[in-house]
Amino acid sequence: MKLGPVLTVLLATLVLWYGAAVWLNAAWTFDQAARDGGDITFALLISDTMAQQRPVLPPPHQVAAELWKGLTAFPVTSKKSLVYHGYVTLVSTFSGFLLGSFLGIFLAVGIVQSRTMELGFMPWAVISQTVPVVAIAPMIVVLSNSLGFGDYLGLSNALVSKTIIAAYLSYFPVLIGMVKGLRSPDQMQLDQLKTYNATETQGFLKLRFPASVPYLFTSLKVGIAASLVGAIVGELPTGAIEGLGARMLIGSQFGSPIIVWAALFAAAILAGVLILIVRAIENLVTLRMGVRA
Repeated sequence: MKLGPVLTVLLATLVLWYGAAVWLNAAWTFDQAARDGGDITFALLISDTMAQQRPVLPPPHQVAAELWKGLTAFPVTSKKSLVYHGYVTLVSTFSGFLLGSFLGIFLAVGIVQSRTMELGFMPWAVISQTVPVVAIAPMIVVLSNSLGFGDYLGLSNALVSKTIIAAYLSYFPVLIGMVKGLRSPDQMQLDQLKTYNATETQGFLKLRFPASVPYLFTSLKVGIAASLVGAIVGELPTGAIEGLGARMLIGSQFGSPIIVWAALFAAAILAGVLILIVRAIENLVTLRMGVRA
């Protein structure tokens, strides 16, 4: 991979970010200068907009400093540590990802094997993704708490509701990718299996499922990122005090955008790590299947 284009985009992003920070934070600087009756020079404008405690848009160096502080300045068991909050979010992300992936694969197999199920369920699966998750999340939280799912499972109701929300977002990309993968073998390959008198089960295990593996892992990368988004969104209506979503909510409530942005970048880092883990598993599986890079 060539670093030139990547570094160019990164540099352009930083320049635009710093420019937007000066522009958006300048109102406070001019307001304070008007109250004090002083003049604002360009140097003073730049220095003040780069160091405000409650900026409208924190500049990159403030976000980086807060992120580093949250990752290294506190013990990982401290509720001020972004590592701790990231772990809380990771638990619900992973549980929702597993549930959503299992559901997506199960439904995909049923849709490919049954025309009736495809016509009956697939439109509803598509419609389900048109409902904004921020609208359905409070409903899931209320139902989960009312029905006491967590009590039956020996888990907290908050974790169960976050898992359901994460699974709601992650199952669909897995479903679509798996359906496409299971249908990827062409008719000639299917006809060849028939000449071998292969059963439907043998055809599925020997042809359809191996052909779907690349599609499956591609959709899993999307699904695990979607699951993280669902876990964070699920933390907002629960009134949670733990998790990256709760950290963003606390920063917003206390008027500290720097905390919000630091938690946002922590979530982005976590998403990147999870995708890399799925990619590493994909490489191991494809290598075991005989695929060479």
